[in-house]
Amino acid sequence: MSSPSKNKGAVSLSGIPLNSPKLWIPWPADSHPCEDNLSLHAEVSLLGTLKWRMLFACPTGVRGLSMAAGLMLIGIGPGGVSGMTLAAIDAAKNADYRRYEAYTALWSDNDLAELEAKIGEIQKVMRPEVEDPVQLLDLAKTETVALLVVGDPLQATTHVDLQLQASEKGVECTVIHGISITGLVTGSVGLSNYRFGRQTTLTYPYGGWIATSPLEVIALNRIQGLHTLALLDLDPTGEGTGGQIPMQPVDAANSMFLMAEKLSDIIDEMPDDTNLEKLKINACKAICEKISEIMVVLCTDMGTPDQNIVYLPLAELDSAKTGRLHCLVIPAEPGEVELSALNRWGKK
Repeated sequence: MSSPSKNKGAVSLSGIPLNSPKLWIPWPADSHPCEDNLSLHAEVSLLGTLKWRMLFACPTGVRGLSMAAGLMLIGIGPGGVSGMTLAAIDAAKNADYRRYEAYTALWSDNDLAELEAKIGEIQKVMRPEVEDPVQLLDLAKTETVALLVVGDPLQATTHVDLQLQASEKGVECTVIHGISITGLVTGSVGLSNYRFGRQTTLTYPYGGWIATSPLEVIALNRIQGLHTLALLDLDPTGEGTGGQIPMQPVDAANSMFLMAEKLSDIIDEMPDDTNLEKLKINACKAICEKISEIMVVLCTDMGTPDQNIVYLPLAELDSAKTGRLHCLVIPAEPGEVELSALNRWGKK
């Protein structure tokens, strides 16, 4: 699956191979020559030696001028081709190489197969290839490389760092945004988007050790009247090299209980020199004392036909309906309208 794609049906004006570097040209939407979402490819030779390909994404495809020999960070949405933008589909289809980043988030195998049938061969890459992207960036110096990222490509700092590394190496990096879990959840559960604080990820225990920082984030948000979006871990090993096991609701509850137990033991050792540190200590004490009573919103397979939302106590997550991918919203004290919105999702 590592061979470059062949863009069939392209119009050659100069006999230049179709995998030559490309130039994307903007075209006004009201005067676009293409119809029915078709894409026209034409090749030209600039200055007699530089070879480029022009891509006209029609009628609502990729806009803007960009060397196509480079790296494209393409957001593919939460799951399924139907959740991708036309720009993302066009760009991925016309890339020379496609890489699917499979360690920060996942699509189902069926959705991936459907996408591959639509845009061409896809090769999976994991944490080592993305965080140490020597091969990826070397390839992008002469070819168009599309990195397909679940959700939005800049949702994770991993991909922001990749973007910066590309710039340092002189590799042009184009970003095509996608629907992110943040937008989906905050727009679906009914809580005010203005009241969300810092986001966190609930992690698996690693060899009997568990981080307390996720619960500290939740506690500090809550005491300030802010809701928290908590993503759930995908990798019990923490290595990001494959074999992911997406965390299930019962795992998330168990992790939070373990965090509360550990945090209770170390609260007295936390620094209290500043007002913020004192506030954090009070927040942690409050959440540890009432951890079993905390209400959460379980969001399952968001943005897919299997999407499900339920509002219930943390202690009842073990009996909640499961799915493929989950996240939690931990609300602060809700306002009147927010509470009515949350009660829609009450466990039936």
